[in-house]
Amino acid sequence: MSEVLVIAHAEREEALAASKGLVDWLENEGHGVAMGSSEAAAIGRSDLAAAEPISAVPDLAVSVGGDGTMLRSFDLVAAAGVPVLGVNVGHLGYLTPFEPAELVEVVEAALEGSLATSERMMVRASVRRAPRGDPDDIDDPTVWTGLNEVVLEKRDPGHTVRLEVWLDGDMFAIYAADGIIVSTPTGSTAYSLSAGGAVVAPTHSSLQVTPVAPHMLFDRSLLLPPDTEIGIRVISERPALAAVDGRSATMLQTGDKLVVTRAPYMARLVTAGGDSFHHVLKHKFGLKDR
Repeated sequence: MSEVLVIAHAEREEALAASKGLVDWLENEGHGVAMGSSEAAAIGRSDLAAAEPISAVPDLAVSVGGDGTMLRSFDLVAAAGVPVLGVNVGHLGYLTPFEPAELVEVVEAALEGSLATSERMMVRASVRRAPRGDPDDIDDPTVWTGLNEVVLEKRDPGHTVRLEVWLDGDMFAIYAADGIIVSTPTGSTAYSLSAGGAVVAPTHSSLQVTPVAPHMLFDRSLLLPPDTEIGIRVISERPALAAVDGRSATMLQTGDKLVVTRAPYMARLVTAGGDSFHHVLKHKFGLKDR
């Protein structure tokens, strides 16, 4: 029997109802079940709440919600190589190929090994702090990983932030902008897309650097080799905020550098198979034939 981690949007009734039905089925089939603490409490099954970070590695993670729930799921299990199956009770649901009506059916198929998985590259971010006279100043030891993007953006509304971008140790350019996005191919259809970045096939290997509302003539995205080290240093007096997949990470002061590289592991996404990238893109964004 298998161990399954169920992660659900705890504030959506449809997600909680679907999750409860799935939990009942899994237990009836003899599978082990764990849940996120908030959703476990919401369906009256606090006994299933798993501590975070996850200590027992499940065979499958099931995400019931939207793309945000999927990103949370990958944050929990991607490093352990656990495949994530996404069920869409959100809006766009670009990362969630399955619907609630087929939840039990597709989970059963995934546990039997009948569904394909797609490997997606992830990003890793860390911070090198500028020395500020304290003999104990050291690099920030915290490391963040994400499936979609790392963003460094202004903290103060109504102002830009000046950011110095380095590529593999060489200074490339200084941007006056609202921020800089470093996205994966999967993340090219998220924040990067709204900032004017290119749409990249999700199984491609690359990193995309996209400025947000730049106050300069050079406003294009850069599509870079996947092993590029991207450094973004704050050179204005205003601080900047770093976020990973929409989650606040840390604040950077003048002289601090955000370092972004590919993560040392891949995310594994359970797919329905069959549909090509451009068919999925066409469907999710409502593109019509003329």
